[in-house]
Amino acid sequence: MATTSRLPGFYKVTVQERRALVGDVTGADPVDIESAVDAGGLDADTADKFVENVLGTYALPYAVALNVRVNGHDHVVPMVIEEPSVVAAASNAAKIVRSSGGFLAEADPPLMIAQVQLRDVSDASGAVARIRAHAEEIVGLANQALGGLVARGGGARNVEARWLADDMVVAHVIIDCRDAMGANLVNGVAEAVADRVAAIAGAKVGLRILSNLCDRRCVRVRCRVPAEALATEEMSGIDVVDGIVNASRFAELDPYRAATHNKGIMNGIDAVVIATGNDWRAVEAGAHAYAARSGRYQPLAVWRRNGSSIEGCLELPLALGTVGGTLRVHPTARLSLRMLGVRDAQGLASIAAAVGLASNLAAVRALASDGIQRGHMGLHARAVALAAGAAGHLVEKVAAMIVEARDITLDGARKALSVLAAEEGNALGVAD
Repeated sequence: MATTSRLPGFYKVTVQERRALVGDVTGADPVDIESAVDAGGLDADTADKFVENVLGTYALPYAVALNVRVNGHDHVVPMVIEEPSVVAAASNAAKIVRSSGGFLAEADPPLMIAQVQLRDVSDASGAVARIRAHAEEIVGLANQALGGLVARGGGARNVEARWLADDMVVAHVIIDCRDAMGANLVNGVAEAVADRVAAIAGAKVGLRILSNLCDRRCVRVRCRVPAEALATEEMSGIDVVDGIVNASRFAELDPYRAATHNKGIMNGIDAVVIATGNDWRAVEAGAHAYAARSGRYQPLAVWRRNGSSIEGCLELPLALGTVGGTLRVHPTARLSLRMLGVRDAQGLASIAAAVGLASNLAAVRALASDGIQRGHMGLHARAVALAAGAAGHLVEKVAAMIVEARDITLDGARKALSVLAAEEGNALGVAD
């Protein structure tokens, strides 16, 4: 893990200087960083072994969130994302939280669920009872398919059964996946035990697959921030606290708002998940299913006022791996884990969730004070300037001009670029 995640002025220095700074605090060799992230860290021939019909690779920005302290340890956190302001906002919110001690996180054991669907059941309640009575036998059968995992301390832990309909039952085999995400392991178990489970239930085998609603594998993160740390130029800290509490209540009462509230959380989490070579679609599926587990879609993070402070709490299922899968072959994913200094999958989940809560704090604070567009569009202006054809030092100049003019559009950027090009042309003419 990093010696410190506090790197003032990081955004002001060059890319090469940032690589050197990150190498200094994480122990990663800047040369390794350069080779792992340039051109996306993946050549076309290797990509051709990942998926089908490959033409090449598609690069996204590889950045780092700073100021992240989780359970007393600092982390420089890799993030892969294309949306402007997410990395800056998460870093800024993490800085606020860091000054108050940082994030506190806890992660459940890495338990995943293998589902075996049983069809054409004649006696559903009897089938459920028989499966439960044979749990020990089924666990033993599952572990025969998990020799390597059992040797590492993992393996099947329990068997459960649920009555879904008069003719349908589902059996769950609960598997401790250790530091793997576990999809292939779990799918293998579902197939290995299916025939025996069906025979016990007196049914036909249906689907055999993992569940991405991994609610046995949740992570919880919380933080507490004093009001004065949240003050803006226009609003007192207490007013911002009350605005954040209002934003939380809005999300708790309205699923339309809760969806956007949770999207802000996943901005941070998904970016870390992608950077570490994990399955962000599985994470998204589990998170949103968990948000709707009560029958009504709810926010994954809530905020409450406690005296003159604000307290935030995030809970969601988060199945991440630090071994296997993409990590075996993707150099940038391996670099990300080295930079993070995580020891296991639970540690990685804790950091990713902390970045999610930081992203949420940044969003609700902005909504409660200046509005979401002020900071977001300011950072978006650089992308607009690039799209208009600006290059080199002109990118920042064009961005500054269209922000000042409050015309952050492609047309506005083209006009600004034309003005700057004329000015620079005149200056060159005078010099000549």
